[in-house]
Amino acid sequence: MKRFNTTGVCISHTDFMVDISKKIDEIESMVDRGEYFIINRPRQYGKTTVLSQLSKKLENKYLILRTSFEGIGDAIFENEEIFSSKILIIFSRALRFTNKEKSEELKVLGENLKNLEDVSESITEFIMNSDKKVILLIDEVDKSSNNQLFLSFLGMLRNKFLLSKDGLDYTFYSVILTGVYDVKNLKIKLRPEEEKKYNSPWNIASDFDVDMSFSKNEIGTMLDDYMENKGVALDKDYFSERLHFYTSGYPFLVSKMCKIIDEKIMAQDELIWKNEYMDKAVKELLKDSNTNFDSLIKNIENNKELYDFINRIILKGEDIICVRTDEIVNMGTMYGILKEENGNCRINNRIYEQLIYNHLIIKTIRNDKDALMSKYNYKSNFINADGSLDIRKVLTKFQEFMKHEYSEKREAFYEADGRLIFLAFLSPIINGVGFAFKEVQGGEEKRFDIVITYEKKVYVGNKNKKVLEVYC
Repeated sequence: MKRFNTTGVCISHTDFMVDISKKIDEIESMVDRGEYFIINRPRQYGKTTVLSQLSKKLENKYLILRTSFEGIGDAIFENEEIFSSKILIIFSRALRFTNKEKSEELKVLGENLKNLEDVSESITEFIMNSDKKVILLIDEVDKSSNNQLFLSFLGMLRNKFLLSKDGLDYTFYSVILTGVYDVKNLKIKLRPEEEKKYNSPWNIASDFDVDMSFSKNEIGTMLDDYMENKGVALDKDYFSERLHFYTSGYPFLVSKMCKIIDEKIMAQDELIWKNEYMDKAVKELLKDSNTNFDSLIKNIENNKELYDFINRIILKGEDIICVRTDEIVNMGTMYGILKEENGNCRINNRIYEQLIYNHLIIKTIRNDKDALMSKYNYKSNFINADGSLDIRKVLTKFQEFMKHEYSEKREAFYEADGRLIFLAFLSPIINGVGFAFKEVQGGEEKRFDIVITYEKKVYVGNKNKKVLEVYC
């Protein structure tokens, strides 16, 4: 039985998958041109799945050495001699099940090597003896514990690449590296106290401009796979659009939302996705604890400059120009937190924006050490007899709270502060039934402050109106 996979590589016969054949075609063209490049994308962005599908497509055309630095341990990176004596043996394992003869040949060539010069000579001999062009694919390159040693290895490959262009050496026809960190950022990751150097040993690399996010049409191909396999009916146009609306095509989030609907929201004997399941999935996802969310919050909390930068965007709504050469902009983009939109920095997607908002709300609640809010926002006071939310009563009580307990104690007060405090005030009232989020823009270019869902009603706060509009 197929499933929506949110961990590890996706396989077509076991997982519902987006058709990424066009992306693979673009990458194949880069390989066919003999380019060296780096696929830098955030965690859980489909990098390993891309390498898997690319390898399958190229296996009859090239001899492929595909490996990963994840799980090989730190011992290999202790010094140059240890690294040199083991790296080609690690590469040889990539051929064990596809070309045992070449695997043994590379293993023998990799034995008793003392330095990178020896490694270079062995690579030359292996390439010369191959009847196919050899492609090297290394996943998770930023998992190396000694980045300087790895950079030296890349410098050696760079030198061989340049010499081969003049017919003075033989080397890998194409090299693909994948990881979160760009090669030039490895020093920032592992040695933040050192002077940052941007002279990369990998300046031979071509730009990798393939869009790895899922478009609405691509999301639709996964839903097609799902409907065909499980016999479930759904409005593909609606769910494709809404999945993209909330996730901006972030692969992990798309699959996670679908997984939640399929496994947690829809009953086992049910054969149709109701449109209302979309908002329920958002609510469930935002309650979820997973490594993706944990990593995002950790990256924000561990860097004050990044934290403050994101606060300016998410709370104060500032338009900050997106300049990728800026260290903080580059870091936020690299982690998948920021993206460029119309020349400005924006939060990558609405799920992340709400997740960060929720994090800030909890911090606001924790800072309410005297439990002042709890004197005003007792849930039962705001629920009508029919179970609906009395939003006007919520607003009236919040005004009372702000007047008596909060606003007079602040010397400076921003609209963003009030929004965050209101969401913190609202949180225990709607907890378990609804959710609230800051909406960037509503229909007809009107800007909304807050959208609240509770039961089957949606309450939209428009900053240009005094009364919330209610939709059923």
